[in-house]
Formats: sequence, C-alpha cells, structure tokens
Amino acid sequence: MTEPRVYVSRGPAGAAVLDLATGRWTVLDPIAADLLDLPADILERAAAIEEATARWAATGADPDRVRADLTRVAADLDRLRAGRPVHYSLPGSPPMVRFAPTVRPAARSRAGACIGLAAALLLLRLLPIRHVVTFAFAVTRLPGRPARVHDAEAVLAAVRAAGTWWPGRVACLEESLAVHLASALTGRPVRWVLGARFVPRGAHAWVVADGHVIGQDENDRVWPYLAVLTIGDSNA
Repeated sequence: MTEPRVYVSRGPAGAAVLDLATGRWTVLDPIAADLLDLPADILERAAAIEEATARWAATGADPDRVRADLTRVAADLDRLRAGRPVHYSLPGSPPMVRFAPTVRPAARSRAGACIGLAAALLLLRLLPIRHVVTFAFAVTRLPGRPARVHDAEAVLAAVRAAGTWWPGRVACLEESLAVHLASALTGRPVRWVLGARFVPRGAHAWVVADGHVIGQDENDRVWPYLAVLTIGDSNA
C-alpha cells in the first residue's frame, strides 16, 4: 500500500506542508522553506547549510546559532517526509472570491446537500483525514460537468441551511467537503481545496467553481490562503 503523501505548496511568504498521514499542518517561513530543497547527499547538504549560514552571518547573525537552527529544521523536515512521496502544488494567481450566496436553492440542491452534509460529518468523525481524502478523490469519478458559480452557490446555500439542523459546529472543513460531495452527486462538481495562510497562521478548506472561491467570509476580501491539496476537475 502506498504511504500517505506529503503535500507542499510554496509562496512568497514561505511554504505550507500537509502531512496526510496525520492531518497535521506545518507552516514554514521563507528561510525554513528553502530547506525543502536541500540535496539528499550528506556532503552536499552540509555545504548548502554552510552557504545559508554564511549568508545570514553576513547580516550580523550568530553563525553557530544559525547553523544549529538550520540543521534542526532540516532534520525535522526529513522526519516529516520520511521517504514518503511528496506532491508539490504549483502556486497560482490569487483567485476571485465570492461571499455569502444569495441564491435560493432548488429541491435537487437541497436533497444533495442533506446527503452531502451527512456524509461529510460521518466521514470526518469516523475516518482519518487520509481516508477522507481518498473518498473525496473517488467521487470525482462520478459523471457530470464542472459547476458554474450559481450552481456551487446554490449547493452551498443548501448545505448551510441543512447545517442549521445539526447540533454541533459545521466548520469550513465539514462545509466545504459537504459541498464537494453534494455537487458531485448533483452532476455539477466543484474543486475541494485544503490550504493554509501565514499571518496569522492557520489552515482552511474551501471550494472553487469556474475559477471563483465560493461563499467566503467578508473579512477575506484579499485572499490570504495558499492552496496545498486540490481535489477535482481543473476546469471547475
């Protein structure tokens, strides 16, 4: 059986790493992100760390402390990857962001939303995230055409309406997965995205349709998140 992947995405502010084996996020600043590119050869790796140490020492930093910190972080990253496959996501341009949907969902969307939300809540409470991701990949094989913005907003509105009946909290992970599942069931698939931001550090999950991030908080008008794991048709 293939080991769960490590997903990595880099941006100007650093890198975000998702360990699918544990579901844990690691957010790296630009200095630590550069250590992702260290060569495997021991001598080449030591030379690369010395080169980085010299650059920082030239700015007045203590070279012994810099060398020790770089070596420690590099060892932490090695333990995180542990020989497992690593998937590097290509950075893209900031997406268009749409906020709370105002559409009225049709009966088809409401039915799909109830099934999608129930499935999402069960999956996330009963299974490790790596199995949830495997299931999310599997539903992309269902037939359909990529959702347009109003299709995705109708499903999101229906999921939020169904969520009012749930006694617990429906956070971004549950909600976005529910939209992903419900949209696949109704034949208008979206992309499900897991990502992170750097300031303040935090993880997030969302859906994309027709190049737009759907149904986000009004405070996120300038999109601060870096997509790390994307599931679904690239045209969605």
